[in-house]
Amino acid sequence: MRAAVAAREHAPPGDGGLAGIYAGIAAYYSAKIARFGTTPEGVDWTCQATQEMRFVQLLKLCDFASPFSLNDFGCGYGALIAYLDRRHGGCAVDYLGIDVSDAMVRRARRLWRGRSNTAFALGHASPRTADYAIASGIFNVAQDQPRHDWERFIAASLDELHRSTRRGFAVNFMKLPAGATGRHGLYTTDTASWARDCAGRFNAAAEVHDGYGLMEFTLIVRKV
Repeated sequence: MRAAVAAREHAPPGDGGLAGIYAGIAAYYSAKIARFGTTPEGVDWTCQATQEMRFVQLLKLCDFASPFSLNDFGCGYGALIAYLDRRHGGCAVDYLGIDVSDAMVRRARRLWRGRSNTAFALGHASPRTADYAIASGIFNVAQDQPRHDWERFIAASLDELHRSTRRGFAVNFMKLPAGATGRHGLYTTDTASWARDCAGRFNAAAEVHDGYGLMEFTLIVRKV
């Protein structure tokens, strides 16, 4: 189903008791885009180079040999679209961006209006099933949420990524060096726990990619 049609036709599931967390995320990123506009800083990244380094890792999920559909969770203003057009312009990608921030979705729709096979949906869930899904940075900024509650949000998000894809999904996490302490408001984790969780709960193949110069790792989960 084409992104624009799917975004109109399907209602997302409920919030699973996480409404407060979604509201906090929306407020945080709406403030960022209001201050910095459609820039990497506007989605809380430091620069375009590291923003796109994450795209490189996440898109290892996808097979660019033939057209596919892609859901982009926490899409912001749609920076991934510009990267896809520049680096993978020979492959037709039916793109749907999803974000909990109304300000982000409005900016994205304005920025990419008129682009074919491109749509945006407001919320925490996908209104369609796509071949693949990615989510870049959505688990990092926990703000004042207790770790247990934030991990409920992560688990619910992973469930949604699995539910709404045919082939698999990719996400990233911040990692903590051995012996270090975390920064308040940021969520960090080891490289194995969520990979084991996804492999077990989804009966899937989970791959961890790190060592690409950032204090984080990418988790790719492929359906088998």
